[in-house]
Amino acid sequence: MSTANGEEGTNGSGVREFELGDAEFRFLAAFLSRETGIVLSAHKRQMVCGRLVKRLRHLKLRSFADYCDFLRGHDSGSEVEHMVNAITTNITNFFREPHHFEHLRRTVLLPRTTERPQRPRLRLWSAGCSSGEEPYSIAMTVADTLRAGDGWDALILATDIDTNMLNRGAAGIYPLEAAGNIPEGYRKRFLRRLPHDADRMQMADELRQSIRFKKLNLHHQWPMKGPFDAIFCRNVAIYFDKATQVGLFNRFADVLAMGGILYLGHAESLIGVSDRFEVSDKTAYRRIK
Repeated sequence: MSTANGEEGTNGSGVREFELGDAEFRFLAAFLSRETGIVLSAHKRQMVCGRLVKRLRHLKLRSFADYCDFLRGHDSGSEVEHMVNAITTNITNFFREPHHFEHLRRTVLLPRTTERPQRPRLRLWSAGCSSGEEPYSIAMTVADTLRAGDGWDALILATDIDTNMLNRGAAGIYPLEAAGNIPEGYRKRFLRRLPHDADRMQMADELRQSIRFKKLNLHHQWPMKGPFDAIFCRNVAIYFDKATQVGLFNRFADVLAMGGILYLGHAESLIGVSDRFEVSDKTAYRRIK
């Protein structure tokens, strides 16, 4: 989990080094909303200050006003990525909300095992994948359920706006204690101890080869067309306003196969937001149009 350090804005003597004024916060909030769709409410002001002071120091800027001017400049394109990496919060673990993975196995995967095409196709998407625990949980579920289905063309797309998190996910290396939520059978089959570091583990090659980690800003154009059999987008839409949510879920429906499943976070709902889905299970929605 990324958290803001309460002392980040100080110079070590308790005196605040950088102050984020009202005008500067409004500019940064509007800038982030325009670039990513993320909405920053007023109570996030200190968090924004705490997370961006390292960028000001790195750029040798004297104030948040200077940082805003820098973002307005024509040469600030690469800074957008650094800003987003600093601001976004990443909270994830393996098999978070385990009922979703059981639903995926029972509702999406098992019915496909009866198919007999020469090379059956399966496409799943983890949108807002953070450091990779979610797509690896999906990959373990797929590998276990389809173990008898040789020849499957099964791929998992894992996207996030935070490039630091994507790099961690692509490496597939995690602290050993992170494996606590992984079922024992999966731990034995899919995890590898690192020979030079007994406190860390790496995901098996078969899992890493089944996942494509890609940077994607959900607010921008999507290069993929689908169709996907299921999409996980959990605890992402809560950062968007309702109008952005309406557009996002409509785009998800467009790239989901008819009858495909959209998984949301426990605090998210499609009620009053989209009529293109019906409830399939707890925070699991089936595309119906």
